[in-house]
Amino acid sequence: MVLTTEILDKLSAEAKANERLRMNLDLRTSSADQSQRMLNALEPGTQVPIHRHPKTSETVVVLRGSLREVFFDDQGNVTESVTLKAGAEPSAMNIPAGVWHTVECLEAGTILFETKDGAFEPRREEDTMIR
Repeated sequence: MVLTTEILDKLSAEAKANERLRMNLDLRTSSADQSQRMLNALEPGTQVPIHRHPKTSETVVVLRGSLREVFFDDQGNVTESVTLKAGAEPSAMNIPAGVWHTVECLEAGTILFETKDGAFEPRREEDTMIR
């Protein structure tokens, strides 16, 4: 699949229309594909819970717009934040397995490519931080 402007524009429009202000596009080749690869379109105001992925790292590449990755310790204290912007440095990062994080969308029309190891596993309650 070629990720054309038309595909990215459509995904952004779907995110804007969605009450969660985000929409993803699965890039796996089939349901038997044991990877996690997706585009994630975000709009300012979307709420992504603080969470962690205990078994896999997560790689994020911003294709359009900008966002802030925010990191936390086990008590919910902010330990670091990194702004990623398409076409600038940095525009990508790898989040190690087990690290608490969330994302804040800073710009309308933000789209990121996201990948994790292995097949999708639903997030467990203990991997979402309630503040």
